Amino acid sequence: MSLEIERKFLVKNNDFKKASYQQKTIKQGYLSTAKNSTVRVRVSDETAFLTIKGPSNESGTTRFEWEKEIDINEAEQLLLLCEPSIIDKTRYLVKNEHLVFDVDEFYGDNLGLVIAEIELSSEDEVFEKPTWLGKEVTGIEKYYNSKMSKNPFKDW
Repeated sequence: MSLEIERKFLVKNNDFKKASYQQKTIKQGYLSTAKNSTVRVRVSDETAFLTIKGPSNESGTTRFEWEKEIDINEAEQLLLLCEPSIIDKTRYLVKNEHLVFDVDEFYGDNLGLVIAEIELSSEDEVFEKPTWLGKEVTGIEKYYNSKMSKNPFKDW
């Protein structure tokens, strides 16, 4: 069993772009957004993945995650079967000491929303917070990509 331990934050400004060492274009959709699991298809530049995530723990930081790389042509076909509203974003990778922030700049119905995520080795792992990092939104469900595909930022 694989666990994802992650914290999420809003982003205050675009300073993270100067610190970014890599960018990826991401298109993702959800085959299922059931209460106890989500099934996601993601195309990231020239690679694709099928991901299953379980429910988050009480704090929203930890949940089961299973991910497998799949053929990009198959992923494109699976995207056609997804629930309405595909998530479209650019992901910026920003080093932070020995960790990496994934900073997602959203487009389409989520235009204007920028969220930073950091994966940790434990829920109590300490890390330096860059000045561009804003309010923590870990565990707030409306910031889950699966929820934003149904209730986009433009409707908040």
